[in-house]
Amino acid sequence: MSGTLARETIVVIDDDHAMRLSCLKVLAKSGFHAEAFEDGAAGLEGVARLKPALVLVDLKMPGMCGMEVIDRLHELEPLTTIVVFTGQPTIGAAVEAIQRGAYDFLPKPFFPDELRVVVHRGLERRRLALEAERARLDRALVKGRFMTFISQQLQTPLESIRGCLEDVRRLEGDDGAGAERTGRIQRCLAHTEEMLSLIKDWLSLAVVEAAQLSPRRLPVDLCDVIGNILKGYSGVAARENIRLSANLPAHPCIVIGDRTSVGVLMDNLVVNAIKYNRPGGQVTVSVEPVESEFVVAIADTGIGIPEQYRGRLFDEFFRVQDSVARSSSGTGLGLSICKKIISSMGGKIELESEAGKGTVFRVSLLMAPSRPEQGADG
Repeated sequence: MSGTLARETIVVIDDDHAMRLSCLKVLAKSGFHAEAFEDGAAGLEGVARLKPALVLVDLKMPGMCGMEVIDRLHELEPLTTIVVFTGQPTIGAAVEAIQRGAYDFLPKPFFPDELRVVVHRGLERRRLALEAERARLDRALVKGRFMTFISQQLQTPLESIRGCLEDVRRLEGDDGAGAERTGRIQRCLAHTEEMLSLIKDWLSLAVVEAAQLSPRRLPVDLCDVIGNILKGYSGVAARENIRLSANLPAHPCIVIGDRTSVGVLMDNLVVNAIKYNRPGGQVTVSVEPVESEFVVAIADTGIGIPEQYRGRLFDEFFRVQDSVARSSSGTGLGLSICKKIISSMGGKIELESEAGKGTVFRVSLLMAPSRPEQGADG
């Protein structure tokens, strides 16, 4: 038994003295810390004090019955797993207990191994519930932080745009102020791009979270997604004097996932490769099958990433501060979003970078299972 399970606390509530002793003996031999109580009221007091991972409760007890204990347990410890047992098992009682929130039902008498199996199953269920709750809280925290961040970051460029436009209006009719008006307009455009970047990352985060909550997964052709993205950024790259090239297999490269999320992933990596490149540089995207994976490499000839920043590169809101970069604008969420997408698809991302020479991001995604060919009778 693992050390994690061995540290869990289990409470037994049963009016049968022999049953309490038997359960405590089995649980102690399995390495658990267990305590037993003879009625519902004492058991609830014990739960409030011990905050157990799992409670075993008998349905048939004098005074407070097991069904009432289940209801009260949910008020005290909502994430505690409840297993019920009784010496007079009926389908109706089992269904009612589960409807009230019990996880499992164990009829008396039972063997020690049956008890161990139910306990392990219940603790695994609780572990998954705790992980889901932590993920929900993490998402809420990120959303809260991002809403605060985006409201602050949007306010500054909007105020600058308003000031610039007021200047442009003030300079109307002044024939000698053409250069100044042009400068103000350029500043408006730059601030507009900054706000669009913020909004794009916010929408990307919403798309990724929606995809993770949905069980729907479909075949996605990586080469098709990458080809469309490179076409879409050909104009941007040309204006920055950056060459885009691709080395893609002639056949489809199919993975299973959400097409929009895969598009967000590749879009963010290509945009970074362009943004942190140098005039006259190059961005090359290649896809190569390696065993059961497709490895996508996005290579640039840009400024590189200083070693001291690489450990935090995928943290939320983190941005590399480097005077060589043409622009340090952005939310610092792009690579964090990429990592979320890759993790949800069971993949991984690796980084190679050399200051002043460039960076390569390698994304490994599992190939879609191949379908067996059907015979003539298929």
